[in-house]
Amino acid sequence: MTTLTGHTEAIPASRVIGTNVYNTAGEHIGDIKDVMLEKTSNGIMFAVIGFGGFLGIGEKYHAIPWASLDYDKGKEGYVVPYDKEQLRAAPSYSVNELTEQDGLRARDDSHSYYKVDPYWQ
Repeated sequence: MTTLTGHTEAIPASRVIGTNVYNTAGEHIGDIKDVMLEKTSNGIMFAVIGFGGFLGIGEKYHAIPWASLDYDKGKEGYVVPYDKEQLRAAPSYSVNELTEQDGLRARDDSHSYYKVDPYWQ
């Protein structure tokens, strides 16, 4: 089955990781470093997107609600509906912080900050 934009519902995580991410202005903002899965509900908690840094030094990791990402075939990457200021001000985490409290803090913070309806309720 395909989504409204013509994409299939199933996609391997290995195909998502490393994919570039752009904002609606077409600016490259980072790439997907990982995808956090919620094992007990079989849901995707969030995409981990790396912003900034050089060779991994100083890079910030952001939890972006999976529902916010829309794949754009022309860009061969995902587009999020946020501008640079929103992304700069967003909660950011170290790799270890993303999994603290089973990832719930990062999940809750990201859905709240980006005003995305919680998938778990």
